[in-house]
Amino acid sequence: MDGAPIEIEMHERLETIGQADWDACSCPEAAEGGRPNDPFTTYRFLHAIEESGSVGPGTGWQPRYLTARAAGQVIACAPLYAKSHSQGEYVFDYSWAHAYENAGGRYYPKLQVAVPFTPVTGHRLLTRPGFEEIGRAALVQGMVQVGADNDLSSLHLTFCSEPDVEAGKQMGLLHRTGQQFHWVNTGYESFDAFLASLSSRKRKNIRKERAVAQRFGGDILCLTGDDIQPNHWDAMWRFYQDTGARKWGTPYLTRAFFDRAHETLRNDILLVFAMRDGQAVAGAMNLIGQEALFGRYWGCVEDHPFLHFELCYYQAMDWAIEQGLARIEAGAQGEHKLARGYLPVTTHSLHWLRDPGFADAVANYLEAERNAVAEEIEVMTAWGPFRKDKREDHE
Repeated sequence: MDGAPIEIEMHERLETIGQADWDACSCPEAAEGGRPNDPFTTYRFLHAIEESGSVGPGTGWQPRYLTARAAGQVIACAPLYAKSHSQGEYVFDYSWAHAYENAGGRYYPKLQVAVPFTPVTGHRLLTRPGFEEIGRAALVQGMVQVGADNDLSSLHLTFCSEPDVEAGKQMGLLHRTGQQFHWVNTGYESFDAFLASLSSRKRKNIRKERAVAQRFGGDILCLTGDDIQPNHWDAMWRFYQDTGARKWGTPYLTRAFFDRAHETLRNDILLVFAMRDGQAVAGAMNLIGQEALFGRYWGCVEDHPFLHFELCYYQAMDWAIEQGLARIEAGAQGEHKLARGYLPVTTHSLHWLRDPGFADAVANYLEAERNAVAEEIEVMTAWGPFRKDKREDHE
């Protein structure tokens, strides 16, 4: 296949690519039936979002999946979307859009390489093993060409892996950093072993929070795979609607997504419910990767002190320790996570801006922003909850 010409093709539906070819690039480690490292870029997850109508007409997310073929074989692919807004991305470019349009430009539509509504780091330039370098380069070149040919303002690859970042930077894309909070399992045998690594005050606070939360008047239930039943999705949808309406105005996912999740994703999902008298009063939804647990959605129909922390953080830690997972990624925002053992980590995105003057201005801004993010991460890590003799294990 050496020297074979590479063909870039755009697709409006995943089905025109096919699950075998997509997953050969997105999760080759799961080819023998194991868990994928990143459940969010699998065919079954992205297909569930598409087929449920969570993306597509009327959503501002128009699928434009990209493939690179050599000698008839798909060697790389990317979850590319045409966007008519900047919602559901978690890497905020509203100020860029405002500045560009004030100067007389048209910022939307733009191109976005992302897992919709999902602030989780992973590969965005998906490649078949053995084609990493040539596949990433072909995808970036193809995306930029699509943007230039259609007079689009910009291209954005959000929550990229570090190999994606290096490939993008080599091809002239701008690099942006941000931060999230992750919990790292350093080989804890139990939740008490984790608590022992904390300062005395933090340890006491967490024990108090757990005791108060567990007095909500019922039981806590963790469900995955075939233990998840349709009525559990009814409850999770109610919680998601409530939280989504308060945070975003309109929830991103449709009800049909949760039905699709039951059909094709329930082995990738951990639901944690607070149950009383057979009814769920609060719940959290996580996705399960080969090495990590990914916290996604939370909601409740009753308010109970610290129940959010119990279901979203502490129960997740219990489950991750039991399953031997290396970390928990708890999503966007939340400096309150620091006191509960989640430390800041760097996130990455890549950007192409068609207008050279605008690109120069943004590049200067991004340099200053990267320095500020690095400094903030250093300061917050130093103020973390761990005993001083344990902090170096988490750096």
